[in-house]
Amino acid sequence: MRSSPCRTVFWLATLLLGLSLSHPVSSAMQPVDEGWQYRWGDSPFLADGTPLWLDEPDSADQWHDIAFPSNPPGRMGREHAWFRVTLPEGDWYAPALYIYSVDIIFQVWFRGDLLYQYGSFDEHGRGRFAGWPWHEITLPDGYEGETMYFRVFSNYTDIGLWGEVAILDHPDLVLHILRKSAESLVIAALSGLIALLALVFALIQRGHRSFVSIALFSFLTGAMLLSESQASLLFVYRPLLWDYLAAGSYFLIPVALALLVSQWLEDRRPGLILWLMWLHLIFATAALLLAIFSVVDLSSTFPVFDAVFLVSLVLMVSVVVRHFLELNREQQVFLLGCGVFVVLLVLDMAVAHGFIPWGRVPVSWGALAFSLALISISVWHYGKTQQALQQLTLELEQKVAERTARAEALAEREVARSRLLALESKKSQRLADVISALQDCAGVDEAFVPLLRALPELYLPMAGGFYRLTPEGSYDRVSLWGKGDTQSFPVALDTLSNVQETVLPIRNDGLPERLCFLLRIESARSGNAPEGVLLLQRPNLPDVVRDYGTARVTAWVYQSVEKIGITLSGLALRSELQRFSYEDSLTGLKNRRYFDELFRHEREVAVRSERPLSLLIFDIDHFKRFNDSQGHDAGDDVLRKVGEVLDTCFRGSDTVCRYGGEEFVVLMPGASMEEARQRAETLRESIAQAQFEHRGKRLANLTISAGIACWPESCPVFDELFRAADRALYQAKETGRNRVVTASPAS
Repeated sequence: MRSSPCRTVFWLATLLLGLSLSHPVSSAMQPVDEGWQYRWGDSPFLADGTPLWLDEPDSADQWHDIAFPSNPPGRMGREHAWFRVTLPEGDWYAPALYIYSVDIIFQVWFRGDLLYQYGSFDEHGRGRFAGWPWHEITLPDGYEGETMYFRVFSNYTDIGLWGEVAILDHPDLVLHILRKSAESLVIAALSGLIALLALVFALIQRGHRSFVSIALFSFLTGAMLLSESQASLLFVYRPLLWDYLAAGSYFLIPVALALLVSQWLEDRRPGLILWLMWLHLIFATAALLLAIFSVVDLSSTFPVFDAVFLVSLVLMVSVVVRHFLELNREQQVFLLGCGVFVVLLVLDMAVAHGFIPWGRVPVSWGALAFSLALISISVWHYGKTQQALQQLTLELEQKVAERTARAEALAEREVARSRLLALESKKSQRLADVISALQDCAGVDEAFVPLLRALPELYLPMAGGFYRLTPEGSYDRVSLWGKGDTQSFPVALDTLSNVQETVLPIRNDGLPERLCFLLRIESARSGNAPEGVLLLQRPNLPDVVRDYGTARVTAWVYQSVEKIGITLSGLALRSELQRFSYEDSLTGLKNRRYFDELFRHEREVAVRSERPLSLLIFDIDHFKRFNDSQGHDAGDDVLRKVGEVLDTCFRGSDTVCRYGGEEFVVLMPGASMEEARQRAETLRESIAQAQFEHRGKRLANLTISAGIACWPESCPVFDELFRAADRALYQAKETGRNRVVTASPAS
C-alpha cells in the first residue's frame, strides 16, 4: 500500500521545521540598552534646518533618564518626543544600528546632520502612519562615544522605539532577521499547504463545509505569519503593504474561527457565534477601507480590534465550553490547537499594548499547534486502514531479504568511503598549508609562484593542467601533471568557449571526462575574465563509491578553487587599499600621509648625497570666502583644476601633494632656491590666468600665496625646513597675497 498523503505532509513539515530551528537563534550583536534620555516636545529648528536641541547649552536639566526609549512617563496626550543615547564602543567592520520597530515616524540626527528618516514630517512636525518595519541605520566611522538623537512623532497609543535596539554588522543583521523569521516562514508555508489541501478536500467532499473554514483559517494564519515576519521586508520592501496584509489577515481570523465553530454547532443554532462572525467581517472591511482612503490611520484600528476581539473570545469560549463534550474527538483536538494559537495571540496583544514587558511571543508556535492538530487528525483518519497494515507487513518481509543482501555491499562501500575520506583529509590539510603560504605573499603575482608548485600535490592522482590569463586575453598553460595527453590539456586556450565550467551540484550522469574549474580573483580593477583555468581528468573510483565519491571529490576541488580565489582576491584588495591610502580622492594628488613619509625619506637622501632639497608650500587666497559665496561644489571643482595645473608646472622628480583643505606642498629634490622660486612663479602665474568653471558658469579668477625654503641654502638645520617654508607663506599673506616669498638665507 502507498503511504498516506497526509502522513507524507506531516513528516515533510516536521523535517522542514527541524531544519529551520537547527540554526543558532541569535547572532553577534551589541545591545544599546543603557544611557537613554528623553525630552517631551519638539525642537525648534535653526535657519539652516538643524534642530536647536542638538547642541543647546544649559539644557541638561531638560533631558531625563529612561531605561528604554519607549512611552516616557507623563505623556498626557503629547505626540512629540526626543530621545538620545551615547553610542557604545564596538569592533565592527560594517556597523549598523538595528531597531525592531518605532511608533510611528521618526528622524535620526547625528553630528548635526540628518542621518536617517522614516515617514514624512510636515511643517508642524506631524505625519501619517507609514508602517511598522524594522530599521537598519548605517553608522559612520568613529561613531563610538558620540550622541545620537531620535525625533519621534506618534498619535498612536505608544510612542518611541520598540523591541530590540542593538549594533551589529550588516551581514550579521541579515542573518539575525532570517534566523528570527525562520520559524514563522516555515510554519507559514506549512499553513499555506494545509489551506491548499483543505480546498482540495472541500472540492472532493462537497458535503463537508468545514474544509472551507479550515482552509480560510490556515490561509489567514499563514498570511499573518508571513507579513509579520521581519524577513518579509527582505523579499519586498513595502512596509505599509505588509502591514495592510497583516491587519487584514489578523482582523479576519475571528471570522474564520467563528465560521468553523458555527458549522460544528449548527444543530445547536449558534446565533451568537454567527453574530460575532458578521461583526468582525464588517469591522475588518470598514477598518481597511477607511485606512486605505486615509480617513483613519491603520495603526489606530488595532487597539479597537483588540478590544472587540477579547470580548468576542470570551463569548465564543463560553459557547464552546458548554458544548465541548458534545463534539467528536477530532473537533476537540482541533479546538485545543486553536486555543493554543489564540492564547499566544492574546499574549502578543498584551506585549504590544505594554501590559507585559517586551519579548518575542512565539505566535508561530500557536499556528504550528493548529497545523499539527489538523495534520494529526488527517493522519489518524487516512492512515487507519487494514489494507495499509497488510501491505506494510508484506513490504517489511521483502525488505528483510533485501537488507541482508545489501549488508555486505554496504560494508565494502564503507571501507572505500573511509579511504576516500582519509585522502580528502590529507588533501585538505595540504590546502590549508597552501592558503597560509599565499596569505604571506605581498601580491597576486608573488602568490602564483608557491601556488603553481603546490597544484600537482593538491590534485594528484587526477591528471591536470593549470592555465593563466595573458595580457592578450588568452590562457597559457603554466603547469602540467599526471598522465594527461596534449588533446585534453593543450599548450594554450585561445578562448573559454570550448570548455564547460564544472559547477555544483554535481550530476554524475552528465559529468564529462575533463573537468573545468575557473579561478576568479575579485578586485576593483578586475574584469569579467577569470584569472586562471584548472583542467582535471574525471576521477576514476571503485564502483561501490563511484557515484558518491565522484560527486564528493569534484565538490572538494570546486571548493578548493573557490578558497584559493578568495585568498588571492584578499591579496589584490590589500594591494589596492594600500594604493588608495596614499592618494587624495578629490584631486588625484598624493595626500598628507604620503608626504610625511616621503619627506622623511628625502631628508635621509639629501643629507647623504649633500644635494639641496627645496620645499614649496602654497594655498589659495581667500578660499574660505570663495566657498562661502560659491558653495563647496564649486570649491571642489577649483581644487581639481588646481591639481591639473600643478601637473604641468613641475618636473617628474618633483612630488606634489595636497596637504589639507586648500593647502598644497611641493617637494623638489636637487632644486636650488632660485630654481624653486622660478617654478613657484610659473605656478602662480598659471593659476592667476587659469579659467575656473562650475556647471558651465565662469568663476572669478583666483590667486595663490606661496612660501619657499631650501636646505641648506635658507636653513642649515633640516628640521627647520618645513617651518621656514610655512613662515615664508605667512609672510606672503601678510604682504598682500598673490606672491611668492622665499625664506631668508642662512646667516
